Amino acid sequence: MDEQAFPSLFDEHLAEVWRYARRRCATSADADDVAGETFAVAWRRRADLPPDRDAARLWLLGTARRVLANQRRGQDRQHRLRTRAAAVAAPVVPADPDSGGELWQALSRLSPEDRDLLIMRAWDELAVQDMAVLLGCTPNAVSLRLHKARRRLAAALGRTERTGSRTSPARSQPTEGGLP
Repeated sequence: MDEQAFPSLFDEHLAEVWRYARRRCATSADADDVAGETFAVAWRRRADLPPDRDAARLWLLGTARRVLANQRRGQDRQHRLRTRAAAVAAPVVPADPDSGGELWQALSRLSPEDRDLLIMRAWDELAVQDMAVLLGCTPNAVSLRLHKARRRLAAALGRTERTGSRTSPARSQPTEGGLP
C-alpha cells in the first residue's frame, strides 16, 4: 500500500479497530492506545498490508489483537514487579526515633532525600550506576550526593568522618578563633 492510500484506510477502519479494542480494554484511553499502536504498526508495515479492503480490515484486527496481548503482558509484568518490590521494601524509620537505636535516631534527623540515598546504597545494595538510573541523574551526581549524605549521617551520629571516633563539644580543643 502506498502513502497516498493509507489515509483512506485509516479513515475507513479506525472506528472499527477502536470498537474492537474498547470491547477488550478497561478504559477508553487504553482503547485509544491500542488503536493508535495498531495504525502505527500498519504504517510501518504498509508494504505488507493486503490490497483487498476486507483482507486489510482483518489484518488490522489481527494486529489489534496482538497489540492487546502485548498490553496485557506489560500490565502483568508491572503487577509482578510491584508485588516483588512490596515484598522486599526497605525498612522504615520508626515513627519514634528514640525507640530505634542510635542509627535510626541519626537517620531520622536527616532529610528524606539523604535517608533514601543511604538506604538505597546500604540496605537495598544498589550500585551507584543503578541509583543514577532510578534518580534520573548521572553516577557522578549520585556519588556526590551520597558522599554528602554520609558526612551528614556521621555528623548526626557525632562522629568525624576520618577516624570514625566520637567527638564531644566538651572535649574538643578550641582553635585560634575560639571555635571548636
